[in-house]
Amino acid sequence: MRQLTPRQLKDYLPQADPPPLLLDVREPWEYEICRIDGSQLVPMGQIHTVAGSLDPDRELVAICHHGIRSLQVARYLERIGYAQVINLQGGIDAWAREVDPQMPVY
Repeated sequence: MRQLTPRQLKDYLPQADPPPLLLDVREPWEYEICRIDGSQLVPMGQIHTVAGSLDPDRELVAICHHGIRSLQVARYLERIGYAQVINLQGGIDAWAREVDPQMPVY
């Protein structure tokens, strides 16, 4: 698993071909407050129900509020065979503070 800071991820996304799946593992109420454009919401508690339908060969970026839940999800996905998993260090909170200061924080 790779760990990327918000700035590293921001720089990486335009270069990635194909683009990675941005998997937001927060709860729906959190996702409504703020999110990275193009991200897909799958709350952590539901990841096991969709893991089989995700492409295990596609690069995936796990995102949560502070990077803890996403790290757990990233580790789980690696254990079940996903080879290209990235965790967003500091989560959406760090993204808002370091990359997108207009994004709401909570």
